[in-house]
Amino acid sequence: WRTAARHSAGMAPDPAALKNTSVVQVYAASTWGWRGYFAVHTWLIFKRAEDDTYTRYDVVGWRKPNVVQRNYGPPDGYWYGSAPQLLVDHRGPHVAQMIDAIETAIADYPYADTYKSYPGPNSNTFLAHIGRQVPALQLDLPANAIGKDYRPLYRPIGLSPSGTGIQASLLGLLGITLGWEEGLELNLLGLHFGLDLNRPALRLPFIGRFGMSDTTYSNKKDSQLLIRISTAERDQFLQVCEELDTTAAREIRLFIRRFIKKNKSSELA
Repeated sequence: WRTAARHSAGMAPDPAALKNTSVVQVYAASTWGWRGYFAVHTWLIFKRAEDDTYTRYDVVGWRKPNVVQRNYGPPDGYWYGSAPQLLVDHRGPHVAQMIDAIETAIADYPYADTYKSYPGPNSNTFLAHIGRQVPALQLDLPANAIGKDYRPLYRPIGLSPSGTGIQASLLGLLGITLGWEEGLELNLLGLHFGLDLNRPALRLPFIGRFGMSDTTYSNKKDSQLLIRISTAERDQFLQVCEELDTTAAREIRLFIRRFIKKNKSSELA
């Protein structure tokens, strides 16, 4: 496993090209070795509009006692030889508030020093926790994300992993889930069987799903304004903004608002 591929799959958008855009993505890839026939490993990445790099979070069992890892690998890297699959892709101004909620959920994860590959808590338990806390993610973990249904014995009933339904589960070994994203799903010893009506498909162990793709996309963009100035002026403007600990986009928006307010007042006068 030490020599297994962990390089970027080239799936995440170039953060430099999306300098003024917030992004959240969720990935899944088959786990290492024979477990890969049964289960996937999931993780989350995000960037705020002002960031030029991604931040990645996932749970890694062999990093105990601190299993919640930040930037353990490339944002869209192969997981020890397994190519990632995109589950969620949100972009736009609405994502900034989502990132705040995600960071709060990460800080509140109750199993930050605990890991069990089966039945959990594991990496999929971590993503399910975030999904419950941030339903705006519209996260629908696949049926082979073993550990997503892990719940302690003292709290067997609660929200489904997407935060859009209800779930009853005993340690992730026996349970039932009903939700807008998940549809109807039964869990027997970590093997999940169900029917997704939101995006029609069968939810099955080993393969996850059979039917329509379930990748969630949202890309809410405001209108853009193209301004042509010299390269020297642009560079000077960006440098001054950096020295003032602000962004070019913010200062331009402030100027436009002030200009509109001033000239509207003049028209009324």
